Amino acid sequence: MARSASGAESWTLTATESDTAQYSPPVIGNGQLGVVLSRSGLGASRQFSATAVSRGRDTKISSIIPAISPIELTVTANGSDAPRRNWRQTLDMRNGTVATSYSIPGLDVKCSFTALRSLPFATMALLELKATKDVDVVVTDCPAIPESLNDARITHRRFKAAKKQRLILRAEGTYNQGRDAMVSSVAMMGEGWDQTAPDSVSISLRKGQAATLWVVASTVTTADFADPWNESERQVLYATTSGRQALKERHDDAWNDLWKSDIIIEGNPELQTNARVALYNLYSAASPGSGRSIAPMGLSSTHYYGHIFWDADTWMLPVMAVLNPEIARDMVDYRINTLPQARRRAAAHGYKGAMFAWESDDLGEESTPTFALTGPLEHHVTADVANAAWLYFRASADTTWLREQAWPLLRDCADFWVSRAQPRADGYYSIRSVVGADEYAIGVDDNAFTNAAAMRNLEYALEAASILGTVPSPKWKELSQKLYFSKIPGTDVIAEYDGYAGQQIKQADVALLAYPLGLLTESSDIDRNLTYYDAKIDSLRGPAMSHSAMAVNYARMGLGDRAGKLIERAYKPNLRGPFHNLSESPNNDHVYFVTGAGGLLQALVFGLAGVDVDLNSGEVRQISSSLPANVRSITVKTPYGTFRRER
Repeated sequence: MARSASGAESWTLTATESDTAQYSPPVIGNGQLGVVLSRSGLGASRQFSATAVSRGRDTKISSIIPAISPIELTVTANGSDAPRRNWRQTLDMRNGTVATSYSIPGLDVKCSFTALRSLPFATMALLELKATKDVDVVVTDCPAIPESLNDARITHRRFKAAKKQRLILRAEGTYNQGRDAMVSSVAMMGEGWDQTAPDSVSISLRKGQAATLWVVASTVTTADFADPWNESERQVLYATTSGRQALKERHDDAWNDLWKSDIIIEGNPELQTNARVALYNLYSAASPGSGRSIAPMGLSSTHYYGHIFWDADTWMLPVMAVLNPEIARDMVDYRINTLPQARRRAAAHGYKGAMFAWESDDLGEESTPTFALTGPLEHHVTADVANAAWLYFRASADTTWLREQAWPLLRDCADFWVSRAQPRADGYYSIRSVVGADEYAIGVDDNAFTNAAAMRNLEYALEAASILGTVPSPKWKELSQKLYFSKIPGTDVIAEYDGYAGQQIKQADVALLAYPLGLLTESSDIDRNLTYYDAKIDSLRGPAMSHSAMAVNYARMGLGDRAGKLIERAYKPNLRGPFHNLSESPNNDHVYFVTGAGGLLQALVFGLAGVDVDLNSGEVRQISSSLPANVRSITVKTPYGTFRRER
């Protein structure tokens, strides 16, 4: 397993040769680019750009595509790069850098790799070499162009700029039937190196002598700039003119700003490490000010195609609303900016208002594969979007934003539920033929979570109208009070849906009526429902967030040890490799699952620490909570203040 420093200041994870069998690579990112490092540390096993999306056509759907990996180095000493010994790879979460070191005959090699937050389209590598005998060193860069791109080619440009000779290596390709292009430009710089070819440099070192080589690359698409060829080159020239030290200082400053919000745990170094890994990966997937949301796998994988789900609104955004409001604002703004698409989707299904896509691509269009009925039926996402917007508003207290940006979204989502619900003979209303949070149940009526989330959406729209002095639809209040919930016959347990008879469920559904929806408030009711459904969850194939949400409830009920056990269930079975990567579920290796990170962080922030956003007053406060025996204290640092809970 990885070695990590103990205590509140543990920031690094390190893998050595003994970790090879269980290796799962580290991820670096700046919210625009995501890089999954290779084991060699000299390049990427895969790289992604947030804006590189292949548009749906025929039976294919819109999907994020692998990007060019522009820095793919080989290092040879006297013509050989083997055998490699003393391999070591370290992720420094404080500044988002992965450093890999090893030895080959005649040479010690260290390569530090970063996705620059100071230059979001750029990646940077610093190669540090030391000769252990007289040696001739050659470093070659061979950019990797993925199969997702057509018309692939690698060229170079040699020219003078500001009276200095420049050499740029360029890799490029097209996608979307040639309508879009991706271009990477690369420059290599270092004292004493000879340029032996457009893609290679060399140096001769005497025993004990050291050398450094700085490599910087910029990857740009036509989704970013109309002219990615020249823009990628300009950005590399800007980087080389600015200098490595200046770029690194700005990069470190950006990470330092992010880490002003942090979670510090005393008494449980393992939980501290995993809390920080979760927060690091969430930060790595976000770019404050981008107006983008976050996909379930961040920028680490094509799994789930880079689409935006309820994962962002329900599992990631609440933590960001408290820890980093700017990122939370981006996530809500993405939904606000795609409101026209949600309106069109509602109209296409014969409904009023806005109906958000279950799997939303970068444009806000529905992109669920047609084999998955979640696309046509998992409608609770519309309420999830509205409820997340309300949470952000209450935390930020930005009434101007509510009036000018969020109100149309809250209003249109509420109108959707009015047109979606159907009257019953008993005076209540049903929402029929849906998929709830439990995706094992297809096309059911009156799913508890869907109805409860819709109820909250309607209530928040009413409250927003009151704050803004706007007259609400009279149907909102009626529907919010008349949505139908059934109980399992002979019990006081809320039925997951009308007719539910104890089947296995994929993940928490009714349990979410307590936290985050707050419709179950009495401890006895919460415990009764959570205990019943905990036994029904598919703990092998289901995602980990169920136990995270349950942990919040038990911590707030004063049952810290029970919360602690649920937190362990929320992440320990899903840990992969020396860098503590989270998988989607215990039975697969789909990493890095940022949704699971959001769930774990909620259990810590809103559960153990008792941080709470009062959705009536908007106060960010601390309420009663309890710690497990293996946690001495937890401190949550936020822009709204520092919240500490001690045992």
